[in-house]
Amino acid sequence: MPVDHYENFPVASWLLPKRLRRPVEAIYRFARSADDIADEGDAPAADRLAQLAAYHIALNRIESGETPGDPVFAPLAAAIRDYAIPLTPFRDLLSAFAQDVEKTRYAHFGEVMDYCRRSANPVGRLMLHLYGDHDPRHLAYSDAICSSLQLINFLQDIAVDYEKNRVYLPQDELAALHVSEKQIAEADTRGMWHMMMHKQIERTRKLLQAGAPLGRQLKGRIGLELRVTILGGETILRKLHADPGCVFTDRPVLTKKNWMSMFGRALF
Repeated sequence: MPVDHYENFPVASWLLPKRLRRPVEAIYRFARSADDIADEGDAPAADRLAQLAAYHIALNRIESGETPGDPVFAPLAAAIRDYAIPLTPFRDLLSAFAQDVEKTRYAHFGEVMDYCRRSANPVGRLMLHLYGDHDPRHLAYSDAICSSLQLINFLQDIAVDYEKNRVYLPQDELAALHVSEKQIAEADTRGMWHMMMHKQIERTRKLLQAGAPLGRQLKGRIGLELRVTILGGETILRKLHADPGCVFTDRPVLTKKNWMSMFGRALF
């Protein structure tokens, strides 16, 4: 069963139109449960990959017109059928989750972005599809936002990911600034740690800003939810910038006060 997770950003929230909450919940249940297969528990890698392969088989069954009877795929099949949702984004997500089982280091930023393309961008594209928005510019904005949110999550979870033997910080950039994995293991923020973090934060902020126009261009509740999401990303980045060592001592999260401020700014 999926475990509970802290979420920075709205998922199937009350901001969504009521008609979309059920398909969004079905998509989220699929993604969350598949991610848990890759991330949670102590199962061997081969078992995790076999379970993810079973998810591929279930998607193939849905594509052929069947409706699997389990609690993850039955509602997903209904959503795919009712909204003519393409299956490629779901397969991309599974590809990223399988990669988490097998790949623990990223040689350069291009590899990280390729992971984001499959682990994060499909979610935004699925949301736009549900709203009937297929504008290529909007898809590009969405990709920028989703990739930046994934990068923010990586920065928040540097210590958490290291405990799982994963480092998403580009290896070539760590080497260039003489930041070692030993520092991550020992929560050592001396040397060039702050410079390295500020470089990661600034690049992520620019990517988030590149997609931000979408929050103003989309009307109604989806625009409001997206503006809240963007503001949430900016808030976490500010906290990381103010204290690049907080990833080891006090993982930055969004507080109730943050949420109230973000909603007010997004609304007005």
